[in-house]
Amino acid sequence: MPKHFQKDFFCTVVSEDVKIALKRKPSFGPELKSEPFVHCNQLDCQHSDLNQSPCPLRLDLFSEELEKRGKAVERWKNSNLISEDNS
Repeated sequence: MPKHFQKDFFCTVVSEDVKIALKRKPSFGPELKSEPFVHCNQLDCQHSDLNQSPCPLRLDLFSEELEKRGKAVERWKNSNLISEDNS
């Protein structure tokens, strides 16, 4: 599976099909975590990567993938806890 699965989406802002993908936007706050966002291939769009109105891109377009990623992170955390307990 590609790292950033792309799918087609009809964007009402540019009135054409675009490619969208779920990506992570780094946050440089005290916790240094990254936030998911929906990225599209329209580099000239003024709303690109904002995921705010009037841009129609929302995280719920990738709800299944977000759920899978969340489960994978939990499995990873649990496996690390088990290995630390065995140390």
